Amino acid sequence: MMVISAGTRNHLALDLGLDRDDPAACLDALTEGVELHIDLGLIGDRTFVNNASFGAYAQVVQSPAYRDEKTGTALAMLPDLLTGHQGAYLVVRVDGHVILDGPQAVLVSNNPYKTSDIAGLGRRVGLDQGLLGVIGIKISNAVQAAGLLRSAQRSRNLTALTAREVIIDADQPQIPVGIDGESVMMPTPVRCTIRPLALRVQVPRGRPGVPAPKPQLDWALLRRQALTFTPVADGGNSGAREQTP
Repeated sequence: MMVISAGTRNHLALDLGLDRDDPAACLDALTEGVELHIDLGLIGDRTFVNNASFGAYAQVVQSPAYRDEKTGTALAMLPDLLTGHQGAYLVVRVDGHVILDGPQAVLVSNNPYKTSDIAGLGRRVGLDQGLLGVIGIKISNAVQAAGLLRSAQRSRNLTALTAREVIIDADQPQIPVGIDGESVMMPTPVRCTIRPLALRVQVPRGRPGVPAPKPQLDWALLRRQALTFTPVADGGNSGAREQTP
């Protein structure tokens, strides 16, 4: 697969370090490219590279405004959707154990997002950890919903963890699911898994979103420098004197 950053949000391009302001630069992968192996999410018999959303999250994806302004739409709609959510009653099982009973919103991602990102609109630390990210929100009033926008209060009503298998069950035979930003109906229970390093991606060798590697420590040089200093006694005081090797 080769990714060109010409989408609306460019989640995958962001996490691959591609230039999201210059889609043409992505074509350098054809001439000066390197191959990466990244994980792939699986939901039912469908694949996803970013995330699958349930409950209030899925309702956000269904909004016409979401296509044009994803971040603003999600943050504006979530508090009201959470408090007035009338959809299916969800139960979340992670690696065989019930983790959430009755959450209003659940987001399952191909590798975890940073924990400060409650809407799954930020950046993932990596795409090759072999893990699903899970974010679940359960609130009981409007005050708690508003608190989700303030990081100091967020942890009380938000569950964030990683898993290899997530099963979303419901009290309805099918539920709306947002798969990589596209709304679909899926039969319950919905099973999400991770396929480690299943996708080969060709990317440019030089990518602006990839930080420069830290210089490697030269242990031999460090040892030589350490050996040029020896402690000496001077008038009862401890000191150090540099010796010429």
